[in-house]
Amino acid sequence: MLLTAIVFIIILSLLVFVHELGHFWTARKLGVKADEFGFGFPPRVFGWKKVNGRRKFFLGNKDIAEINSEDTVYSLNWIPLGGFVKIKGEDGEGKNESDSFAHKKIWQRSVILSAGVFMNIVLCVVVLSLAFMIGAPQILKEKDSGMIVKDQKISVVSVLPGSPAEKVKVQLGDVILNVDGQSFGEIEQLQQFISTKEKISVNVELQRLNEKITITVTPEILTETKMPGLGVGLAKTGIVSYPWYSAIWHGFTATYFMFIQIIVAFATLIKNAVIGQPLGVDVAGPVGIAVMTGQVARMGFVYILQFTALLSLNLAIINFLPFPALDGGRVLFLIIEKIRRRPVNQKIEQIIHSAGFALLILLIFVVTGRDIFKFKDVFVNIWQKLIG
Repeated sequence: MLLTAIVFIIILSLLVFVHELGHFWTARKLGVKADEFGFGFPPRVFGWKKVNGRRKFFLGNKDIAEINSEDTVYSLNWIPLGGFVKIKGEDGEGKNESDSFAHKKIWQRSVILSAGVFMNIVLCVVVLSLAFMIGAPQILKEKDSGMIVKDQKISVVSVLPGSPAEKVKVQLGDVILNVDGQSFGEIEQLQQFISTKEKISVNVELQRLNEKITITVTPEILTETKMPGLGVGLAKTGIVSYPWYSAIWHGFTATYFMFIQIIVAFATLIKNAVIGQPLGVDVAGPVGIAVMTGQVARMGFVYILQFTALLSLNLAIINFLPFPALDGGRVLFLIIEKIRRRPVNQKIEQIIHSAGFALLILLIFVVTGRDIFKFKDVFVNIWQKLIG
């Protein structure tokens, strides 16, 4: 439980901090003053301010106006979840001041608002590149030049509904270690062996996360193949690493394909929600992500890297949706301003963003409640350990 909490806080902090760093860096580059850039969320522990050209240390949670800094205040805050940046004029004030966000051209404001999303995409590329340098689990297809493959396994990548495998609760990601004590190096050899066991029970040893389990299953004639089988899709997997220059390229390509898959998943979710069909994809809130973080943490460091990359890319895409209170929603108002050739009334925009934020909070509560019910067994086990 402690490991889960630590890893969850580190991942969340990294995602948020990198996002806010994007806003901060582009704001400074485009001549907008950042009043404060903080690690963690207030209350403030301490910070640095600039007085007479020199940086000075100070303690306490003073209001930014009382600090009287000549430049950005850098701070460390008590709540260790990412960070924040307070940009001058982000709420529309100071339109006549050259270092205010509100004073800048529409394209400059759009760049500043979009920079957080861009940085989360960059983080995804960097983290995946590091994973490919270290060695990441991957389905083995064609062997690339420079590829180093270790720990080859036969893994379950799909389970047919109603199949013998589904009946004994075989799961995606399970690794088949042996069948009736016999190991197999190739998928074809395993399938040939199973095809001779029609209506004969076999013992299959699986590795699931860090646990080995044995199941007893009886192969049946499958409609899809007209042959005896378990009803699973199999693939050879292994730990694949690349030289650094090749790993960076694979980091870019993996990010691209992951980006497309997430977009398709979101499009499916939105379409099904509109037409009243089952969502077709699962949605997790903070609780669900925390539980998954614990599962991933037990699998190893490289899996944490892949999970971080996935979350970072999801955060980027969600944040750029044209929904009020999100970065994409704020960019949408800039597009409207460009079309109308005058900004939307500041009070109306603030009301719309506030309503959007309230809806997002409501959605988080709903999804969190569902996650607590879904993972209730996990929380029961934690509670039993605490009182035991």
